[in-house]
Amino acid sequence: MGVSDPESDKLTGRSFVASAIRNLLPKDVVDLQPDLVIHCSSQPVTEYNNPSFFPGLYPTLFPYGLGGFEIKSRRTALAFKKQAKYFLSVSDRAFRYHNSFIFVLLNILQRRQAHLQTYFTVGKSNFDSVARKLTTVSPILLERLAIKLEHERKLVDPTAEERNALQLLQQVNTMSARIPGSQASKIFVRNEIRNYYGYFGLPHIFFTFNPSPAHSPVFQVMFGDKTVDLSEHFPAMPCGRERALRLAQDPVAAADFFEFSFRSLFRHLMGWDFEARCATASGGILGHVRAFYGSSE
Repeated sequence: MGVSDPESDKLTGRSFVASAIRNLLPKDVVDLQPDLVIHCSSQPVTEYNNPSFFPGLYPTLFPYGLGGFEIKSRRTALAFKKQAKYFLSVSDRAFRYHNSFIFVLLNILQRRQAHLQTYFTVGKSNFDSVARKLTTVSPILLERLAIKLEHERKLVDPTAEERNALQLLQQVNTMSARIPGSQASKIFVRNEIRNYYGYFGLPHIFFTFNPSPAHSPVFQVMFGDKTVDLSEHFPAMPCGRERALRLAQDPVAAADFFEFSFRSLFRHLMGWDFEARCATASGGILGHVRAFYGSSE
């Protein structure tokens, strides 16, 4: 089990169009039901607005059936992504040590980006007319067209309203969200880097930052090993096999180690103040840094 289809190219074009049509519907007309469903049976369980989904999926992690996602009765609304981050940060490491919980979380977040952020684009010359005509299409008609397109059914004897709606769809393009790891996200990063060139000029230095958690005593402490003494110049650490097993067991600690190492490098060597978002008064080994840009693989 893992993240699959980051480009969403295995989904049919009709599914994307149906998703974009549903996102045109007013929020008071339809609730946030899934518009793209990965079917595993004739009646799949919804993962949207379903607080019992994760407690039912992982009874060992939610032994009392409580603590699911998107509970509407909460006094303060809690986003799915923020609650997922909390589960992976609690002192009880059962969530991060589970063999599939992290992968399911990431898959759901990835699908939601593809489902709920699909939208239409239209040429500037046709924008006013297309926008005006789209507002005249009823939500019921949009829902009916979305269902037919989603199931790839042919429109037999379409009504005049359906023909007009389909003609409007021919004048727009369906765009999906910037999914991390997809080609669209890479293009977005490249464009941002080019914008930095235009504002700050060409960068003076390029380097690859690749700290190794398996060989770092700091990671062993983050993993929970209290026998490692960081005050020593060469702390005693477990054997290489044990360190590799720890890295595979706790990828969240590895991500925390990377974040800690990256911030420490820029704060103490480059002289960057993350709170003020500018260089410190004393600067770093390269002087006063005006800006930097980094992306993770």
